[in-house]
Amino acid sequence: MGGGEQRGVNERSGSRILRAALFYFVLVFGAGAVLGAPRTLWLEPWLGKTLAVAIEAPLLILAMWFGARAAPRWAGLRPEGARLFAMGIIALALQQMADLSLGFGLRSMTLADQLRYFNTPPGYIYGACLVLFALMPLLRSRRAGL
Repeated sequence: MGGGEQRGVNERSGSRILRAALFYFVLVFGAGAVLGAPRTLWLEPWLGKTLAVAIEAPLLILAMWFGARAAPRWAGLRPEGARLFAMGIIALALQQMADLSLGFGLRSMTLADQLRYFNTPPGYIYGACLVLFALMPLLRSRRAGL
């Protein structure tokens, strides 16, 4: 394969990684948005923040599980380790940008406030979910034997 042909393959692969990451982000962030309102409005006042986040986490992980499988298929991304890892990392970057933006805009939180949250029991759960979010495309492919 010539240099131009290889560059075209790499560009298509990069485009597919970005599309898969964006789709994965949208699916899981959408699920988080749907679950977030009941968690904050009903579960947190009733059960406390830590238990509410602990109840929400398995549902988010389920969304990750399905999204990590659906996104590469939708984008036509070959399920190879480095590509899936890149997809997860890019989706995590998108998620963090969105989450920080919401924290700044809707909750009037500073960056320091948002970082302090990670040092709380609900923040530990949230942090673990972020790690799983980034790694789920790779974990899902390993589980499927791809």
